[in-house]
Amino acid sequence: MANAQRGGLGGPPREASRTGPALGVLWLLAALLAVRQAVAVLRLPPERRFSDLGRWIGDHGVLHVRGSLYDTDEFTGTPFEGLVLKPLTKAAEQGLGIFWTFGTLLLVVALALVAARSLPGPVPRRTALLAAPVAVILAVLSLPVRNTFTLGQTSILPVLLVLLGCCPPRLAQGSGRASGLLTGVAAALQPAVLLFAVLQWLTGRRRAAAATGVTFAACSGLAWALMPDDSWTYWIHHVAGRGLGHAPDGLANQSLHGLLLRTGLHGPAEPALYGALAAAVAVLGLRRAARYALDGQTLLATAVAGCTAVAVSPAAWQHQQLWILLAVVGRVGKRRADRLVWPVLVVLVMTLTSTVLMPDNNPFLSPLGDNAPLLTALLAACAVPFLSRAAEGWARPVPTPVTEPQRGRFSWVPLFRFWRRPLTRPNVLLELMLLRVGYWFYMFIRSRAPDERFPAEAHGRQILGAEEFLHIDVERGFNHFVAGSGRLTGAMNYYYGTFHFLVPVALLVYLYVRRPGTYRWARTALSLATLIALAGFWAYPLAPPRLMPGLGFIDTVNGPQDLNNPEFGALTELANQYAAMPSLHIGWSLWCGIVFAVVAPKPWMKYLGMLYPLLTLSVIVGTANHYVLDAVGGALVVLAGFGIQYVLSGPGRPVFGKVPAARGESDPLPAAGGTGSTGGPGGTGAAPTHAAKG
Repeated sequence: MANAQRGGLGGPPREASRTGPALGVLWLLAALLAVRQAVAVLRLPPERRFSDLGRWIGDHGVLHVRGSLYDTDEFTGTPFEGLVLKPLTKAAEQGLGIFWTFGTLLLVVALALVAARSLPGPVPRRTALLAAPVAVILAVLSLPVRNTFTLGQTSILPVLLVLLGCCPPRLAQGSGRASGLLTGVAAALQPAVLLFAVLQWLTGRRRAAAATGVTFAACSGLAWALMPDDSWTYWIHHVAGRGLGHAPDGLANQSLHGLLLRTGLHGPAEPALYGALAAAVAVLGLRRAARYALDGQTLLATAVAGCTAVAVSPAAWQHQQLWILLAVVGRVGKRRADRLVWPVLVVLVMTLTSTVLMPDNNPFLSPLGDNAPLLTALLAACAVPFLSRAAEGWARPVPTPVTEPQRGRFSWVPLFRFWRRPLTRPNVLLELMLLRVGYWFYMFIRSRAPDERFPAEAHGRQILGAEEFLHIDVERGFNHFVAGSGRLTGAMNYYYGTFHFLVPVALLVYLYVRRPGTYRWARTALSLATLIALAGFWAYPLAPPRLMPGLGFIDTVNGPQDLNNPEFGALTELANQYAAMPSLHIGWSLWCGIVFAVVAPKPWMKYLGMLYPLLTLSVIVGTANHYVLDAVGGALVVLAGFGIQYVLSGPGRPVFGKVPAARGESDPLPAAGGTGSTGGPGGTGAAPTHAAKG
């Protein structure tokens, strides 16, 4: 019985049958990403490869050291790191490239495997098997690792040494000498790691803390004896490396010191405030790390202490921020719907650039994207309420209520029975993050779709020929009618630039707040339609009427254009002007109309909602931004999106029943006897609800 409960209806054999293919796919993806990263580095020209090792590269591509390591302030490592690198002075540059790239790759894989083996128990067998390839994938995709590959940094090694010294039970629970030795060597390579000696002390591992300090002093003393001038420059003149590398007030420095400098704070006030903030963060972060270490979550404790080190260091460059990625293992929230928020946030911050996370032209949001790694490190160190292993919901979060797919009036359409429809509203923070990344992906793909002028104009002539054959070529006449009326032109121009985003977003917000069960259905259909439209932009670049030469169309929004070098203001570089087929202005407005028809309680409201896509059609044609057939294409992609969603989960408004937080006030309740009002046109009675297990 226990096995059946763990493995579902099929028990362990069924679980194994599902895990095997998934494990193979994940390891294949991890291998492909690793090979791609290695090839990307080795294909770089020698002058762009391993730029942080430039201090070591001499004439004829042979490594050697001339003068001080810190003559040019480009080398940011400790003197001990320079001492470790000196044996490479015998290698030729090409040999260094291969050795360094594959050596770094092996370190990344080893780090990911150690992290995967250090998950706090009890860990299900399936999770333990899948954790290793997932850890490798996340590590290879992360910005710190990609930065380390390109620059030729050794920052992977300190993280690996600390994990080996803190996480394996034999070392963590032993005498402490081996743990202290590994952590001390890591601190000699990256001085901020000395904070782990404090963590060892707070968790009762006094010998390990002492061994860390002794090892650090011995390694640094050895470097001082063999390289006294460099050691003086690094430790005394630069105060433990301060001022080396990039400008400390640049965005590359994701530390409290860098943040204060970017705010314009200088002079004696800056170091005083920085010292006070760093001390507060260090005390709070290390106390939290000690609590999680004593709770048996050593990997999370290591991540919290590492995030503390990132925040309080004078300089925390991108290749030194891998500690933040380790914080993905923290568990937050008692509901399963909330459990993904923190790991998704960490993965997004560690794999995407600031312009993807936040719009770069927004004075309020762009600073959040610019300082996202530091803010995430501060959250992990000081604020995020990670659950203890004894907390309610740590191992078994509250499941999400789901319902089986329900048939509507189209009973002949097959439904995927393995897809269960969640009934509660998703976490709003998770939705906002995915919405931002999804919109960036949409703009990225659209802007990089083929935008050659002459194929797009040829397709425009094809569209006009087809419309002439069908006797629906009304664009030019209606465009001139609109352009002849100043008020109508102004109203349509405003409508075109505003309502396209405003109405769908407002409708999504309404559904999220008042109709949570319908929200997921509508959101997924919209996403599917948009993805299908992106394929259309790639396959059929099309010049809109306003960019067709010699046909007399009037661009009411931007005015007359030089078609060789058109100017559309801020959208000139951001938007692909030849992505007209299909029209997402029609697609998104039709989506709004269909959702109105599903959720509106009164017939007249449904009809009023369907007027919105018709009004949008008149606007896109009147402003010469789209053809009539573009509107047909937009309608088709939306219908395809709803069709796929129907196959997955049935009609848009099923009966939800009395599920907490699963229904809005106007969603129907089931009648006595287990049946209820229909869920949309042709809907059937209430389907049973279940608790989602995954």
